[in-house]
Amino acid sequence: QVQVVESGGGLVQAGGSLGLSCAASGMIFNIYVMGWYRQAPGKERELVATITNSGSTTYADSAKGRFTISRDNAKNTVFLQMNSLRPEDTAVYYCKLRLVLISKDYWGQGTQVTVSS
Repeated sequence: QVQVVESGGGLVQAGGSLGLSCAASGMIFNIYVMGWYRQAPGKERELVATITNSGSTTYADSAKGRFTISRDNAKNTVFLQMNSLRPEDTAVYYCKLRLVLISKDYWGQGTQVTVSS
């Protein structure tokens, strides 16, 4: 069984910074991708950033230059550092682990990020 657990999040003023962490545990194979997604009220879930176990990253346009994704492979943990936060970044942020070899996704429970103006 694979578990994905997020931590961090909370309330921050516009222009501030916040960090999220996500730890995966269980039967995790070597080749996998971890990523952050978010869902604002009334909107669809969208990609924020992903990182492969070799360190390759992708970012949504809205995250480029402000957010940084990183990972600790030894601990199966991924981090999202968010700077220069905007009210439109307010959403529930979800962590996803994709096991590439079996094409299976595991999601965390989500953590709320609220940016006040």
